[in-house]
Amino acid sequence: MVCIGLNYRRHAEESGAAIPDHPVVFMKMPSSIQHPGGPIVLPRTLRSDKVDYECELAVVIGRRCRNVSRRVALDYVLGYTCGNDVSARDWQNEWGGGQWCRGKTFDTFCPLGPALVTTDEIRNPNALRIRTVINGETLQDWNTSDMIFDVPALISFLSGSTTLEPGTVIMTGTPHGVGGARKPPRFLQPGDQVTVDIEHIGALTNPVVAEE
Repeated sequence: MVCIGLNYRRHAEESGAAIPDHPVVFMKMPSSIQHPGGPIVLPRTLRSDKVDYECELAVVIGRRCRNVSRRVALDYVLGYTCGNDVSARDWQNEWGGGQWCRGKTFDTFCPLGPALVTTDEIRNPNALRIRTVINGETLQDWNTSDMIFDVPALISFLSGSTTLEPGTVIMTGTPHGVGGARKPPRFLQPGDQVTVDIEHIGALTNPVVAEE
């Protein structure tokens, strides 16, 4: 699970961050993956009251690649699916010591699905409408064309001097409209229902519950 932060221009603007010179990379553990329909669990042992949503295009690598050029990068993609980079903003920004992984990799913090759409059906992954809808309200609605580093550029960068194995999932960043940037902030609450919808892929829906 290789993830990219600050990869949409409008999201960088709402975050007050400079446009990065290189992709911003962090990781999620496999235990963060959640099925379509499975609950997003708000942490209570390591408590967070600032859990945010992030709709993302997820890229699944289909064959081993290393030092791949941008020109042929999409040849190594198996397909695309919807992802939600759920993020505990307090652990990410306040208590993480400058590292994002703690706030990003709690159990269930990476719902994926509902389908893997192969590259013959999506020729250009950077021309897709992408949305987050919570309880029927659309909170993110943009297009993957706003990525600072498009999908071929990400694959080329991530495979530089580094082997990407088949099954590697690349989370490609989120557009503007995240809860932490809203005034007032809009964080996830028990009882919410979150849907990530991406054109030509489908809708990934997960309920939100508190950890027992």
